[in-house]
Amino acid sequence: MIKRLIVGFMQKLNAPWWAEITTVKPSCVYYFGPFDTSAEAKEAYPGYVEDLDGEGAQGIVVVIKRCNPEVLTKCEE
Repeated sequence: MIKRLIVGFMQKLNAPWWAEITTVKPSCVYYFGPFDTSAEAKEAYPGYVEDLDGEGAQGIVVVIKRCNPEVLTKCEE
């Protein structure tokens, strides 16, 4: 159990950086990346937000984080 936690923690530390962008309308989560550093992700995300805003998305929230998303776009239908 502890070994599994340590392995999971180490994998997360080595994961690439992504911009996770959530919108309320439509209800979606988008992942943009991967990036080598959080600074690269922070520099890139405004362009993605601008594109989503141009498409009429509302309630946009951005989180820069290390992860390995299984899918790049998840939307509720």
